[in-house]
Amino acid sequence: MLQVNVHEAKTNLSKLIQKVVEGEDVVIARGNNPIVKLVLIDKFKPKRRLGTAKGKIKISEDFEEPLEDFKEYMK
Repeated sequence: MLQVNVHEAKTNLSKLIQKVVEGEDVVIARGNNPIVKLVLIDKFKPKRRLGTAKGKIKISEDFEEPLEDFKEYMK
């Protein structure tokens, strides 16, 4: 959770909004006392994009082979 003071929030509001859109919690404090939390309105949540991990995950060749630890149960 990111906590900023009121002055920082005024100066960097656009950046803080972007952080909330990306899923980070942002709290605005006055004198180290949290007073406001920025939250994303549900209807403005970005749509999930399918396929963003394509090519980033590799499954080993023996993925579907039985594990050594369970061979005695497979008889």
